[in-house]
Amino acid sequence: MTRTLAFLTGGHRRRESPAFATSWSTKESQCSCERRAETTSPQRAASWPIWKERAPVPKKLYLATFGCRTNQADSAAIRDSLFSEGFEETERCEEADVIVVNSCTVTQRSDQQVRQLSRKLRRENPGARLLVTGCYAQRAPEVLSRIAGIDAVVGNSHRSQIPQIVRELTPGRPVSAAHAEIAAVFRDDFARVRAIAESPAVQLGGRTRPFVKIQDGCDARCSYCIIPAVRGPSRSVPPQLVLGQVRELAQLGFKEIVLTGIHIGTYGFHLEPRYSLDRLLAKIVGIPELVQVRISSLEPMELSRKIIELASRTDKIAPHFHICLQSGSDRILKAMRRPYKTARFASIVNLVRERIPEAGIGTDVIVGFPGETEEEHRETLSFVESLPFTYLHCFPYSDRPGTASWTMPGHVEADRIRRRSAALRSISATKNREFRRSFVGKTLRVLTLSDQEEGKRLALSGNYLRVRLPIDTPPNAMLDVKITGEEGYDLVGLNPLTANS
Repeated sequence: MTRTLAFLTGGHRRRESPAFATSWSTKESQCSCERRAETTSPQRAASWPIWKERAPVPKKLYLATFGCRTNQADSAAIRDSLFSEGFEETERCEEADVIVVNSCTVTQRSDQQVRQLSRKLRRENPGARLLVTGCYAQRAPEVLSRIAGIDAVVGNSHRSQIPQIVRELTPGRPVSAAHAEIAAVFRDDFARVRAIAESPAVQLGGRTRPFVKIQDGCDARCSYCIIPAVRGPSRSVPPQLVLGQVRELAQLGFKEIVLTGIHIGTYGFHLEPRYSLDRLLAKIVGIPELVQVRISSLEPMELSRKIIELASRTDKIAPHFHICLQSGSDRILKAMRRPYKTARFASIVNLVRERIPEAGIGTDVIVGFPGETEEEHRETLSFVESLPFTYLHCFPYSDRPGTASWTMPGHVEADRIRRRSAALRSISATKNREFRRSFVGKTLRVLTLSDQEEGKRLALSGNYLRVRLPIDTPPNAMLDVKITGEEGYDLVGLNPLTANS
């Protein structure tokens, strides 16, 4: 009997290879800020529905993913665990026997999107068993469990047990009788124990840029952020396992590998013996088969001089740094519980530009944090304009129940947030355009992607610029290309000279 699995990322269905997607240990730690207890098997309250009947695992499954690169890697781990049960992919939701939605909860909007998609998938396939997992499931299982048509809510604490839970979702009785009014909930608070992942989760992003998850959780307590409560404390994959995975992917021919996690700057802090991200990177660039590794977002205080100097001396680290700012006002940074001031942040960004002149440098800015005045907004505008950023990610402030900022006075009106966001996006567009145009007439090293658009092959430069190439250019090739112009927000390259293909 053929079994199939579907995988959807960022709202677009995409076929992926199941190879080398490895999951966290079933003893993954579980945590919360108040009560903490470790659990290694699903446990349900007496009021939750229990399906006593068992049937063969459904042959078709559809997996939808919201949120960050780390969530995408988690979905790959879910997918891998189901492949080990004999599943394969399908891209048709209506064919599925089981649907899994891997949720995000970083904003109110992301919560809303998860609820909307869950209802939509239920309408499209009334007969499937529907599970919601991920950060929203960990934060508010009681909300999701009351949405009609959701059969099970699986928090991050029980994500590794999804294969066992899926087996319980096919009770061998008519579908109309199987859906409970309140979904079963599999969720516990995370333990304080720093559990170590057995192996890194890998998401083969577009089949050309694997995301290797090296770390999970966060020990910071930024006043606006819910992530520590839904992801648990910082914990890291042992370096020998990360190095083995990176080496294996490089030997398979992948030209770029992206290191991802929730707070990767704290990589190795809780390992025994203690380790660090700069040591891991030094080992990674020593892998002979490796062409390029890219680092995902870093906190400014964790982008060390050692990392910057290493990146300046090798072409194996992509010259791209996403350094989280959040505000250009020192008062707002303090209210956010960010552990730096703008002067320190500026010195780090300027050091990157000094040591790696062609680096792409991005940042995040939260707009409309409670109490942010017009003057403080202007401080942020002036600050980001003064620094050599090449793009900005602007996020309207979103209240998260349970965070310190949720109860802060001075919430900013939505219209004012939209106006402030537009001003920041304008600065971002100008900076990106100037950076982009500085490479016209020059040669850039790019990785060709599996994606095509408007009859062009898409590629990504080391410094995070998108480049359009002739359609017959093969994917997963590292090429030196002559930049001849731009189309919209993309550069155009011709006559590629193969560097590593």
